Amino acid sequence: MTLHLLVLKTRQFFNRTEGASAIEYAIVAAMVATLVVLFISPIGTEVFNIFNDVLKGLGGTAVVKPA
Repeated sequence: MTLHLLVLKTRQFFNRTEGASAIEYAIVAAMVATLVVLFISPIGTEVFNIFNDVLKGLGGTAVVKPA
């Protein structure tokens, strides 16, 4: 393989864009998943506490949050 052919193949490899959209969508999906986890976790704790308050108000026993 000559140096010219190696340079040509390298340029062709880096100029390809077929998988770019899939990678971009994967990055966006990962960011959205991270944001969902960050914002839902504190809300989940609050909702759990609200349900416990309602349960205690109805005469039941509070549920212990799993570790």
